[in-house]
Amino acid sequence: MSEIAISLKNTSKCFKRYARPIDRLQELLLPRRSRAEEFWALREVNLEIPKGQTLGIVGRNGSGKSTLLQIIASTLTPTTGEVQVNGRISALLELGSGFNPEFTGRQNVFFNGQLLGLTRQEIEAKLDEIISFADIGSFLDQPVKTYSSGMFVRLAFAVATSVEPDILVVDEALSVGDEAFQRKCFARIEDIRDRGGTVLFVSHAATTVVELCDAAILMDRGELLLHHAPKFVVSKYQELIYAPADKASGLREEIRQINRLESFAKTLNNGTAVTPKQVVEDAKRFHPLKKEAGEFFDPSLTPENTISYISRGANILEPRITTTAGKVVNHLMGRREYVYTYSVHFVKAASNLRFGMLIKTVTGLELGGASLSPSFHNLNAVEANQTIVVKFRFNCLLHSGVYFLNAGVSGIVDGEFVYLARCIDAAIFRVRSEQQTCGNGIIDFTIEPSLAVAPQAISSDEQIKSV
Repeated sequence: MSEIAISLKNTSKCFKRYARPIDRLQELLLPRRSRAEEFWALREVNLEIPKGQTLGIVGRNGSGKSTLLQIIASTLTPTTGEVQVNGRISALLELGSGFNPEFTGRQNVFFNGQLLGLTRQEIEAKLDEIISFADIGSFLDQPVKTYSSGMFVRLAFAVATSVEPDILVVDEALSVGDEAFQRKCFARIEDIRDRGGTVLFVSHAATTVVELCDAAILMDRGELLLHHAPKFVVSKYQELIYAPADKASGLREEIRQINRLESFAKTLNNGTAVTPKQVVEDAKRFHPLKKEAGEFFDPSLTPENTISYISRGANILEPRITTTAGKVVNHLMGRREYVYTYSVHFVKAASNLRFGMLIKTVTGLELGGASLSPSFHNLNAVEANQTIVVKFRFNCLLHSGVYFLNAGVSGIVDGEFVYLARCIDAAIFRVRSEQQTCGNGIIDFTIEPSLAVAPQAISSDEQIKSV
């Protein structure tokens, strides 16, 4: 347990809901007769979070995410099960929680800091840093009830992270901050993580979860459905929320089965987590079989974990990349132009069609894409059994590496605007470079640096002589 930051065993939480206020009083007076309706916000959650891990938590509103975090932060007591937290925990939960609205911001810094375990002397030593990070100016000495939601978060985050916690819990609070402040917060989170801290992060922003987290869990109806790599969890979450109502139950069971298999594999591996396949570049599979010049097609380079949404009237066929001359390739050359194409076969008539594509890294970080809305095409409607060929021409401004492509189509079917079909990791490609470049990172900005020797400055004595 020394390497485990948080452990939950069979943890459940039940809330009681009363139809009338008097029912609560009657139950207190006559405890043998329950007058409440039970609502299980969490059911039998089993989870171990290692020290130093950043865990993303995704799920629909009401799925149990906040309840789970409040139990971990000890602001709620579980109805059943065991919870163990190893280390100092700092939680940024509901907006303004732990702040007295009648106190000034400065008073709340001391009040909240002491709740987090700091002495007054320690808070005073950190006060300048907290004030600088929050950056709310003269409002620091105004009552907190006069603050905007953004000011609340600025001050709360500054205090929560100033205590140098072993475990930081953030529940969607950063979404109300402006972009500059969000970047400052993420830099602070990265600093906590680099120091070996554990971070629990709830967000509806899929890209942020994939980019920031080492692992992720999917919560649904109080149940931990899936514990896997962020990219895979986010894909399954999106598949679930866009599934038709009559198919959601079957998809939920399919995700449960995946999670059971992963847990079984972990048990066979003596408790060590199995590294998800789609996160690691398999050297054999991703390595070119032969050193061909220029772009070419390698039949062994195929995506292994394509996720297809349940069809709602269309099917995506033959996603592939071609050269501008029409040659199918999956080994591309940087700084050349290519075409990503796929076909859509419509089973039902549809209108207001939108076609899309997205390029991602191996870890699922979204780099960019395009959405072909009705304003860009004249195809207002299609009939059943019609097939449309979609093409996206793009410049390959990426550095060497392996990348994935999504494909999707949405539109109106039976009066409802929905995803008609969507494929996650529909195609894969490798970028190669035959020219020497000084670029680094992911995106190739076609930077052309130059050097020049600056002319020597004339000394003050020489200037006087020349006069």
